[in-house]
Amino acid sequence: MGINNPISLTNLWYFALDVFGVIAVITHVCLFSLQIENFPCYLFSVKVIQAQNIPAKDLLSGSDCYVSLWLPSSSNMLFVTKAIPNTSNPVWNESFDFLIQPEIKNILELKLYDQDVITKDDLLFTVVYDIAKIRPGDTVYENFILKSEGQASLEVEFKMRSIISDVERLVTNNILVAREVSCLEVQMDKWRNEECLKKHKNIVLLVTESFEEAQKITQDSEIFHFYCVKNWEPMLKVNRKSNSLGKKLFSDTAVGYSGVSLKSLPEGKETKVALPLTKNERLKLQLKVNNCLGALDVRLGCDLCEAEQNFLKKRKNVVANALKKVLQLDQELQRHEVPVLAVMATGGGVRAMSAFYGHLFALQKLNLLDCVTYITGASGSTWTMRNLYEDANWSHKDLMGLIHKARKSITRSKSSAFSMDALKHYDLELQQRIQEGHSISFTDLWSLIIDRMFHDELNDSRLSDQQKAVSVGQNPLPIYVALNVKENSQSSFEFKEWCEFSPYEVGLPKYGGFIPTEDFGSEFFMGWLMKKIPESKICFLEGVWSNIFSLNLVDVWNAAQSLYPLWQLPNPGKEKYDNKDNCPFENELSALKTTCFSPPNDFSNILNRVLTHRPIGGSTPNFLRGLQLHKDYYQHKTFSAWQETKLDQFPNHLTPMEKELCLVDAGYFINTSCPPLLRRERNVDVILSFDYNLVETRFHSIENTCKCCMEKRIPFPEIVLSEEDKKNPKECYVFMDKENPEVPIVLHFPLVDNSFSEHKIPGTKHSSAAMEKGEMDLTSSKSPYRMTNLTYAEDDFDKLLNLCNYNIQNNSELILQALQTAIKRRKCCTKKSQLQSTSSY
Repeated sequence: MGINNPISLTNLWYFALDVFGVIAVITHVCLFSLQIENFPCYLFSVKVIQAQNIPAKDLLSGSDCYVSLWLPSSSNMLFVTKAIPNTSNPVWNESFDFLIQPEIKNILELKLYDQDVITKDDLLFTVVYDIAKIRPGDTVYENFILKSEGQASLEVEFKMRSIISDVERLVTNNILVAREVSCLEVQMDKWRNEECLKKHKNIVLLVTESFEEAQKITQDSEIFHFYCVKNWEPMLKVNRKSNSLGKKLFSDTAVGYSGVSLKSLPEGKETKVALPLTKNERLKLQLKVNNCLGALDVRLGCDLCEAEQNFLKKRKNVVANALKKVLQLDQELQRHEVPVLAVMATGGGVRAMSAFYGHLFALQKLNLLDCVTYITGASGSTWTMRNLYEDANWSHKDLMGLIHKARKSITRSKSSAFSMDALKHYDLELQQRIQEGHSISFTDLWSLIIDRMFHDELNDSRLSDQQKAVSVGQNPLPIYVALNVKENSQSSFEFKEWCEFSPYEVGLPKYGGFIPTEDFGSEFFMGWLMKKIPESKICFLEGVWSNIFSLNLVDVWNAAQSLYPLWQLPNPGKEKYDNKDNCPFENELSALKTTCFSPPNDFSNILNRVLTHRPIGGSTPNFLRGLQLHKDYYQHKTFSAWQETKLDQFPNHLTPMEKELCLVDAGYFINTSCPPLLRRERNVDVILSFDYNLVETRFHSIENTCKCCMEKRIPFPEIVLSEEDKKNPKECYVFMDKENPEVPIVLHFPLVDNSFSEHKIPGTKHSSAAMEKGEMDLTSSKSPYRMTNLTYAEDDFDKLLNLCNYNIQNNSELILQALQTAIKRRKCCTKKSQLQSTSSY
């Protein structure tokens, strides 16, 4: 039989690559991205035996010691021993049982307290113990040396036993783990409880182990739902809420009654119960427990979402055609030869907003905008991105139309944003936001002020609406960045996590946890969507991305220290570790080193709270809430890539344990939007780095990004700058690693005026009169481009726009050379893979 269309060896090779590539992707997704399996549970017993040589806090008497036990991977309840009065050698011999899942990182925290009747109990010592050290069937005695001076110690016995019948279904990406969730449905017939409800107005249903924790019975309520971890052995109780001052929040009137165990109820069947409310009164309820199965609402995976992968396929065609024209290529680029070019913009308020328009305008004039796959922004540069992506075809239209619109808003007075009409508008918007179910903060007000200052018309657009602007790959994919920090315990330098926003997803790449963009602001638990809240208008996200008001005093000081390195800030509120190691985990068992530490004294503790408190914070529901850390989370390459702080070694205090996120401007740490581009999955070849910092901080962003990447072993070129570079910076710097093609080529454009004021266009000089008129003030304290200036004169806006336009066009050859190098690298990598495959046969 004849062959009409002969197949070349090259085409056959590419076909084989595609086939094996699909198989590899499927295998990777199935085996490495997500695991769904059943795992046995174990019974972990802790016996607190005794303590010795405990120093007394009071001069006239010994300590009244007790020990608290906290194992949040097994229960969110705190267990406490009895207090032994007036002795430095208390003996307890009390045992506590925990049902644990060994696939999760289980960290037990033991705290030794001195009980005080009048004042707050004194925390004497803390022990952090990783249960991974103990094997099933083992009994282990530990004598923790709490303090080397005086030989203070705590003696504890641990036992681990198998439970064959208890098996749990887990979903994990090997960083986060989602556990089985049960839903308790409580039905209450009002007519059967009529007398009880009339007599008691503050009846509360309690399941302390649940997402909801407590729900008040009202005249309208008949059905209640409680979601909780199935293996936590949750209990349903009925209490009366006390309104009297001096009494407990919940007054348990049915003394001695432990409640109804949800595990004792048959699944899927209705059970009638009568729960004691007082000694003589009972509340009649109908209960039913159901298992929650099915796909999670939080995507657990470190790969790119399906929507972004589909976008990349479409965008590659656009980029390939654009590169062929710009580089005047003789042949079509194969899909695997198309480099990924990304634009990275820093923050910088109105300066960043204005300058970014100039850079993008220059790329459009050079026909390079269609070569770009990603655009990332932080703080002020996100204001530009928001405006651009309101038009689904913005990059294919003359940008001067959008620039004129931005010029009008930037050069007008901002006083109208504080007028009485504006204040009424803000009030209406915030009231509507409350009605939708959002909690509001000063960040929301700041968002509305930004929107009013730079937009003439009311706009109800949302971030997910920008999917239209990338639906066929017609524009680069926009990614906005923010930092997640601790709200009231640490500075941004001590703890920070990158959070990225795209039209498709919002997520914390460090954990491999993502949600659909339209669900950001809704409430989640253990990967399930608990309470759907309407998606916020994009103006409220702008306030998050440029949230400059969540500073604490340490952040302010660190920002000053970045300008004046000789300034040093003491760290008064940190614990004194009595047993610490450079490597936080033991190699053999992947177990955390046992850590004993003394808390700071009262004065240091108060000072630390003052220094780290964020008086104007902005919180958002945490979509990772309830999810737990995998036993080997610390060894995962994605997590380790951004393990910025010591807190990463203590999973009990990481983000999944928080009810809310505290998202702030990326400039709190590094004024950059680069992190999304450094994810291996995006495989970025060339980064155009547009830096809108001024003078002293002109190279801080690129240098600090390099430093971070070197510490975390993320591919990034070495940044080498001479003193001359810092004094008289060039318009463009090219940083690359010629030996390692995995390292992206970075073209860094600082905001400088080298030759712009002398040239009308690249290669054509101004007249002497025009030179004087074209001079720019980018350095003095009176510069029109300082951060606090929100209104520019028309001439200043035009100069900044033209400066950025000029600097790109004057260095266009460097961009073209970088793209040619990236294509050669990709072709070279393909040839190497061909040779390796051939040699393996």
